[in-house]
Amino acid sequence: MSIETASSEQSPISLSEHVYIALKKKIMKGELLPGHRMIVLDIAKQFNVSQAPVREALERLKQEGLIVGKMNKGSAVSEITAQEIRDIYELRQMVEGEALRRAMKVLDEKDIAYLESVIAGMRDAIDKEDPYRLVELDMLFHGYFYLRSGNALLYDIWNSIKTKVMRFITVTNKDHPGHTLSDSHTEILDLIKSGDVDQTETKLIRGLDFYKNYIGE
Repeated sequence: MSIETASSEQSPISLSEHVYIALKKKIMKGELLPGHRMIVLDIAKQFNVSQAPVREALERLKQEGLIVGKMNKGSAVSEITAQEIRDIYELRQMVEGEALRRAMKVLDEKDIAYLESVIAGMRDAIDKEDPYRLVELDMLFHGYFYLRSGNALLYDIWNSIKTKVMRFITVTNKDHPGHTLSDSHTEILDLIKSGDVDQTETKLIRGLDFYKNYIGE
């Protein structure tokens, strides 16, 4: 079984990957605001690379919906609206509980150990004051239910929305202590260990309610 690891920083990365990761972090953190023009030549100078890896990085960001192409104006950071986030969280509340239920039927000791390692990583990110890494791990935790659900379509849904979810949470978490996030995941994992599917799903959905309510009804 292929499992996404909690860290992708082990092996050397290409120039394109380096530019992609750096730009993605800036967009996620709100350092590059919606509408900001992504000019290839300027970015190449900033990173001291040729234009080719920059174009590759921008193409990946386009595929993830973080930037959009504008007629005769190159690329720019995409907008993200309250309605878009509200729609995503309504979708998550409809499908994530089902993903969790399916996953809980097959989770074994190795799966539990993996989820425990993700939470440990979250606590480490809090200690190191790395909110971006904290949200990356949050996405790994929730994405694991979709992965282990055994339903490829559910996993495709998650992959199609997780970047926008991460972008939203990275910004909103600035207003909330990180330990709240890790504690809530610990509570979910404790319920998973108990085997109580209904209570685990209820806890999960209530956690999604927090962010849905954050943007207002």
